[in-house]
Amino acid sequence: MAIKLRNEYGPVLHMPTSKENLKEKVPQSASDSYGHKQYPANQVGQEVEYLVTGTHPYPPGPGVALTADTKIQRMPSESAAQSLAVALPASQARADANRPVPAGGEYRHPGASDRSQPAGTVVMEGGNAKNSALMAKKAPTMPKPQWHPPWKLYRVISGHLGWVRCIAVEPGNQWFVTGSADRTIKIWDLASGKLKLSLTGHISTVRGVIVSTRSPYLFSCGEDKQVKCWDLEYNKVIRHYHGHLSAVYGLDLHPTIDVLVTCSRDSTARIWDVRTKASVHTLSGHTNAVATVRCQAAEPQIITGSHDTTIRLWDLVAGKTRVTLTNHKKSVRAVVLHPRHYTFASGSPDNIKQWKFPDGSFIQNLSGHNAIINTLTVNSDGVLVSGADNGTMHLWDWRTGYNFQRVHAAVQPGSLDSESGIFACAFDQSESRLLTAEADKTIKVYKEDDTATEETHPVSWKPEIIKRKRF
Repeated sequence: MAIKLRNEYGPVLHMPTSKENLKEKVPQSASDSYGHKQYPANQVGQEVEYLVTGTHPYPPGPGVALTADTKIQRMPSESAAQSLAVALPASQARADANRPVPAGGEYRHPGASDRSQPAGTVVMEGGNAKNSALMAKKAPTMPKPQWHPPWKLYRVISGHLGWVRCIAVEPGNQWFVTGSADRTIKIWDLASGKLKLSLTGHISTVRGVIVSTRSPYLFSCGEDKQVKCWDLEYNKVIRHYHGHLSAVYGLDLHPTIDVLVTCSRDSTARIWDVRTKASVHTLSGHTNAVATVRCQAAEPQIITGSHDTTIRLWDLVAGKTRVTLTNHKKSVRAVVLHPRHYTFASGSPDNIKQWKFPDGSFIQNLSGHNAIINTLTVNSDGVLVSGADNGTMHLWDWRTGYNFQRVHAAVQPGSLDSESGIFACAFDQSESRLLTAEADKTIKVYKEDDTATEETHPVSWKPEIIKRKRF
């Protein structure tokens, strides 16, 4: 019985017992057959003084008889006893005493003292005894978000004859390029918004464009299964990359090596050598269309989001999956990498989620954009932009996940309200302009409101308790 007591109740044997002369109040039958007193629950309203006692006597080892000579009794140190006596209010002790115990007693694993601590309990070591100081723990609260000026629409550019599906800004920040459902690629002057050039060659919707930082090349892909490389000195296609079996939904260039990655409705992503046009790897594993792909110089070098609701982090050298993230419940159509932090975000109709590299550990949810999120972009100031199929655009503080602005720009005159939708968005290289590609066939340009201050546009933020979903 002593062994069982020590094993199962060892962590609480040092707990206080009442100083009152309970023998007079408790009949003899209240002691069990082993001589341990059964203390009644204290009457409500009684103030009871507590004495901190040590453990029950126990032998020094297995098989040793418990006698007066062999018994060991561990007493708490003076400081521990005092701290416990101070920390344990009588009202709390009464509440504990009155708490019903399930029939048959509560099973406790030896040493699992912290599992049964009441909420808000901090366990401290004091002397040789573990003390339970009943100090309330603070619930996690959202830190105050960084203030960002609001963004305002200042230019609408029209010229495409179909939905504008993709957008990219060139490294020199002089012009930007868009791809459209009218099968053309158009190059626009960033400062004036004037059309500079139209490129034709795709025979279906252009779904992705990107400008190389390493060479004077523009890459495009479309629903015609084609991936093209355009030489911007001659404005001609100089390479085709053949291999995808269905529409190509997105593409990205590796920042440090001459590698192009594309993703397709055929459930694969392909890695291409830019110069030789060879397909280096076919990244297979997704079970539905791959909607988005992103590259970075650090491991994992390739990240894909798919309509099978998963995100995969890939090993570029081996051409195999490193990690599969299954937290989203709906299609993942957008992924964005933070330009400075080793983190990324993914957008889905259920949530925007933030993750930490290299293993894809979950950071937090950004909830509130209840729509099909087509695009995400972030600048180095920590402004995350999410654009949705219903034409709404939400702006978030990256660190805290605070939604500081919501925008729903009017559609171009002559368009139906149902043609309100954002397919792609991008910051320019100076990060002072935000470009959106929309379903009303326009490109909208936003800039920060220079007149806004923290006084005129305060953060309407309350430090409410965070209810974090883990999935």
